[in-house]
Order: sequence, then structure tokens, then C-alpha cells
Amino acid sequence: MTRRPALSGVVQRLEDAGHRVTGPRLKVLAEIADAGDQFSAEEVASRLPGVGRATVFRTFKLLVDLGVLCRVLMDDGVLRYRWSRRGHHHHLVCAECGAVEDFTVCDVTELVRELTRLNNFTVEGHWLEVYGRCVRCTDRAVDLAAATG
Repeated sequence: MTRRPALSGVVQRLEDAGHRVTGPRLKVLAEIADAGDQFSAEEVASRLPGVGRATVFRTFKLLVDLGVLCRVLMDDGVLRYRWSRRGHHHHLVCAECGAVEDFTVCDVTELVRELTRLNNFTVEGHWLEVYGRCVRCTDRAVDLAAATG
């Protein structure tokens, strides 16, 4: 499970970046603090009837831009969020149970250089999700196959 930062630290980061910390924004922060390992903006918006959807979505975008949250594109195409670890990282996503693990190995330097050269394109960033089966789901499938086989 991803470690959640203290809300006071998130509030401080927002203030340090020059953003107002309004009542509705604090409600969004409190809700995501209790939302578990993964959550969607839609889920959070539905649990905050007094907060506008636009406020929820703008707050999520702001938290992603500040590196507080990271986006995870699930195997089924649903965009979820989770607390971000510091630094550049990507995700391993279990297509069966939806578990997400961070990984930091990312040596795409040569690929970026080649894309830039071949396409006259300046790469400003990338986002990588790797889909497969976590060890628990793999073991469960092996156990099930052995039991039925």
C-alpha cells in the first residue's frame, strides 16, 4: 500500500505553490485521505455532494501537478489515482485484482533521443503502466489449475 502523506504537509505544499486552501478543497483532501489505496475523482465527487465536481477535478489535477497524487490507468481503461511517492516512477497493474505497485526502473533515454531525432518532436514527459498478474493472482491461478487438473 502507498504511504499517505500527512494532510498538513499537503496543505503546506499547496500554500507554498501559491494555491488557496479553501473549505471545499480541504473537504476533497480529507476525503482522499480516507479513500484507500486507489480512488477515482468520480468516486470522491459522489461522496462530497456539497462540493462541485469541477472543484474535485481541478483539485485532483493540481495535486497531480504538484506530485502529491499520481494517475494510474487501469487495464479496463478507468483512470484512478493514488498517493504519489516522491520522484519519477511508473506502475505495475494487476489485470485481475487491480493491485498497483510502483517501480522506478525507467531507462528510456535512448528511446526518447531516437523519437526526438526521427520525428522532430520534443518529449516533455512520459507515463508508463505495465499490465500483468501480481504474484497472489498468479499463485491462485496455479493452485486452481492444480486442483482442477
